[in-house]
Amino acid sequence: MTDRAPLSRKLSAIAESATLKVDAKAKALKAEGKPVISYAAGEPDFSTPQFVVDAAAEALRNPANFRYTPAAGLLPLREAIAAKTLRDSGLEVSPSQIVVTNGGKQAVYQAFQAVVNPGDEVLLPAPYWTTYPEAIRLADGVPVEVFAGADQEYKVTVEQLEAARTERTTVLVFVSPSNPTGSVYTAEETAAIGQWALEHGIWVITDEIYQNLVYEGTRAVSIVEAVPELAGQTLLLNGVAKTYAMTGWRVGWMVGPSDAIKLAANLQSHLTSNVNNIAQIAATTALSGPQDEVEEFRTAFDRRRRLIVSELAKIEGVTVPNPLGAFYAYPDVQGLLGREWKGRRIETSLELADFILDEAEVAVVPGEAFGPSGYLRLSYALGDDQLLEGVQRLQELFA
Repeated sequence: MTDRAPLSRKLSAIAESATLKVDAKAKALKAEGKPVISYAAGEPDFSTPQFVVDAAAEALRNPANFRYTPAAGLLPLREAIAAKTLRDSGLEVSPSQIVVTNGGKQAVYQAFQAVVNPGDEVLLPAPYWTTYPEAIRLADGVPVEVFAGADQEYKVTVEQLEAARTERTTVLVFVSPSNPTGSVYTAEETAAIGQWALEHGIWVITDEIYQNLVYEGTRAVSIVEAVPELAGQTLLLNGVAKTYAMTGWRVGWMVGPSDAIKLAANLQSHLTSNVNNIAQIAATTALSGPQDEVEEFRTAFDRRRRLIVSELAKIEGVTVPNPLGAFYAYPDVQGLLGREWKGRRIETSLELADFILDEAEVAVVPGEAFGPSGYLRLSYALGDDQLLEGVQRLQELFA
């Protein structure tokens, strides 16, 4: 019998999401009865606001919501997104410049599909969210990492970007606040990078899903607000998952120039059609309704942020830049590497994360998932008591 044809080489080269993999392992250990504390998943531990849930329940009573709707999204939701984009990103857009997606990940995927051609180089500041390089490769692009360490608060400079730019560079990924680091670029830093991209005709894909989760009076200035002329070559990605504790509702979106958005909408019409109508109505309600609970979430995250940073800093060999956004701490743990701990020689942050899970029953994500080794990502989107206990386990482990 003839051997079957091979599987897709492109998909075979794509790695599983490291953050979901670590979180799944932690959950499996918990199911076995082990007292694992997980800092792995970027998922708020709060419940979706009740008024949003009530709107979804009401929407279930309307048979019109059981039918296909426009692939680009319900008009009321796109109008609400346009209002949010003006309010928070300083950019006035029409609903026709918006595509509603099945979560932020689909927006990321479609953004690269819309503006990347085979062989194009995409400048990817590192540390980066684990999905970006895979989405770039799926668009037949070439991710070019530009690394900024803890000494730079994990923020790249124009000089670094220019040094990495070649004649094949067509796209820059810009994320502020950052996953995994929590870093927030200042208005001046954002403007400098935006002006550089404008001068060189480079597309910018900016992921703004954490823009409302900022602390210490910080504001995450959108790159299109800092450089309004850049709007013609920028795709803005966002969603309700993080701000409104709606990760499972799967509603994200992309905003941008009409020609690029048309391509993304055409792709989506074949890929998934419309996002679940009930979830779209819930998202419309979240964006348009009272924001009191959102502020309560942000206040709780801020409290946890200050706690985890102060406690991690007590571990000798750990350096923790102060994260001003999102809900992650990204300590530099190079001071713990190249040493023996409990008879085990630990050389990489991947080995360190495995050691921590084995010895302290604490799940963290190693820096290798986001760029170079030597770092760990800890999400502080978990209860205060667990958060403190988990770090205390680390303090004891590395005492």
